[in-house]
Amino acid sequence: MYENELNALRKANRFRKRQIFDANIIDFASNDYLGLAHDKKQFEKAVNLVRQFKTHAPKASMLVNGYHEIHEGFERTISYLNSFEKGMIVGSGFLANIALIESLVRNKDMLFIDEEYHASGMLATRLIEGRFVTFKHNDPDDLKTKLQQHSSNGRKIIAVEGVYSMTGRLCRREIFELADRYEALLIVDEAHSSGVIGPTLLGIFEHYAIKPQPNHIKMGTLGKAYGSYGAYILASSEIISFLENRGKPIIYATAPSVFDTALALLNVELISNKSEKFKKKIEERQAIVKEITGIQLESLILPIPVPDNAMTQRLQQALIVKGYLVGAIRQPTVEKPILRVIPRLGTPKKALKSLLNHF
Repeated sequence: MYENELNALRKANRFRKRQIFDANIIDFASNDYLGLAHDKKQFEKAVNLVRQFKTHAPKASMLVNGYHEIHEGFERTISYLNSFEKGMIVGSGFLANIALIESLVRNKDMLFIDEEYHASGMLATRLIEGRFVTFKHNDPDDLKTKLQQHSSNGRKIIAVEGVYSMTGRLCRREIFELADRYEALLIVDEAHSSGVIGPTLLGIFEHYAIKPQPNHIKMGTLGKAYGSYGAYILASSEIISFLENRGKPIIYATAPSVFDTALALLNVELISNKSEKFKKKIEERQAIVKEITGIQLESLILPIPVPDNAMTQRLQQALIVKGYLVGAIRQPTVEKPILRVIPRLGTPKKALKSLLNHF
């Protein structure tokens, strides 16, 4: 039924399939930036935390009876640490982006979204047809032009990422300033910046020393630096209340996993208490990358351009044979193929040096 389409993907070297890799391979591909995905002490603590409550599964959507004490505790902690008025747990970053964009952009509003925003946000724009424009990647001048061109009576909403997942580049501070100047809501997807940048690893707001304001919305995931699964939204109480009443992925989806939320809560607390230690280890790996490649990382994402898709896959396989796993990223995720290297904590520094010397 879909044979022709699958053959076309194979011909273009864009065919994908799920794969379980050898557990002994050294992982430089995943988004587990701080190496918490294999921390058994934190896992056991989360098990013990969940055991303290009568129920360990969500059972229903959060607006029926799925909202758990652990959900509430996580929201309270994450919003306090990030200096936001209120927080909301969500099933995934994908669902969070769908909820934010589909619900917040009303009939007279206009969304201004970075052209390299995550695929979940781009998918959400199909639900608000005619109420969005894209601006050039991380380009404040183009954003300013677009903001000036669309002077509707409704709200202006800007959507950017704190750290862009395929380049590792930071969102430019001028975009925050434009949001304030044009009285726009600013959605910041911090999936790849929370737990990685900032003096205490809280993300792009902390990195730029920007105190969250009522027009700021922060979305982050729990499946990357926080070593679990799920996502969260931080905003004013008014916006959180609006999402409770209008956000379809929040209203109609089963509440997030209680255990995963417990694990994320404990990991967030661990990072907060030991941020100096984690930051030092991040800087050590960034220094290794600088020493060997000459590239100064702003985050923990190192993209290596490759001429074509076939070579991207061949290089990935060659590195697997040597015991290293890196991401072979092709279209439509990126315009041009890359090997994506994550110098994550939890991998030996010696192995990172060896991997980089192969390039």
